[in-house]
Amino acid sequence: MRATETGTGTGANVDWTAGWQGIIEFFITYEPAFRIVGVIVGAAVLRWVLGVIIRRVVDRVVSGVKKSQNVENTVELSAAPLMAVRVVQRTRTMGTVLNNLATWTIVSVAFVLVLGELNFSVTALIASAGILGAALGFGAQNVVKDMLNGLFIVFEDQLGVGDIVELQSTQGPVSGVVETVGVRVTQVRDVHGTLWFVRNGEIVTVGNKSQGWARVIIDLPAPYTSDVDAVQEVMLRTANELAAEPEYRRKVLEKPEIWGIESISAEALVIRLVMKVRTADQFDIARVLRLRLKLALDQLGVAVPSLNRIVMDGIDAREVARRPAKPVTPPEDSDL
Repeated sequence: MRATETGTGTGANVDWTAGWQGIIEFFITYEPAFRIVGVIVGAAVLRWVLGVIIRRVVDRVVSGVKKSQNVENTVELSAAPLMAVRVVQRTRTMGTVLNNLATWTIVSVAFVLVLGELNFSVTALIASAGILGAALGFGAQNVVKDMLNGLFIVFEDQLGVGDIVELQSTQGPVSGVVETVGVRVTQVRDVHGTLWFVRNGEIVTVGNKSQGWARVIIDLPAPYTSDVDAVQEVMLRTANELAAEPEYRRKVLEKPEIWGIESISAEALVIRLVMKVRTADQFDIARVLRLRLKLALDQLGVAVPSLNRIVMDGIDAREVARRPAKPVTPPEDSDL
């Protein structure tokens, strides 16, 4: 006997049409949900691809600079030409800003597409957003100001990641090392380790100590009766010996100079020594140079005078100490 029931028996006839129709009806029923999932997954994949591209571009630029300067680590670029250091810092800053812009743009577009799949009128949403934006424009102007000022800061290369800066904002001064430059906020870590979040729109002036070169300035007081020429000779020789050492040879850009006597007082002659160095090594070289100058002046027999002495002429301090304190007489119209 031949089997005639659908789906039973050996060699039975299967109703594939009904099966496919059920699958199609399932997808049609849940089509908005699948589209929403597709938008979210597509946005995540696009963000990952853009992040990989930006990261590879930044790494390629940094690797190219390292290879051209024949260094292995980024820290060693402090001894490389100034332009190479600046290229690395600016590239990393631009990479951070581009990552932030890509994230916000993709999230905004995906949000609008998801609302469209949920049968929200995108046109009405945009119109409502325009009205809401006009209503909140006055309150949101600070956010727009922060973003625009942040873009100008990056494009004009006012500061970059790793720079030592002094920022003057409307809330007060902030100094330290730049850790992150965002679209709206710049993060600066000071010497005590405190991380400061400074809104870009509040930054009034930027003092960047990492662009170009820096100068070590040593103002050394010498006794008024000392041999100025001998002191200056010892100072200059000590600075030249420091600059000639292999550890500091590539960190010093120009030969040290004696600018002469900066000021004269009854107690000391202040002699100024200057040295043009790379920005990243300014403070280390200044500390080492101060120690070397102290040891050299000790060998010369020159003692640095104290500049905090107060001289009182015509008054005996012991007599002043013995004087009784005068009572305070309140005014006649006082209620005391």
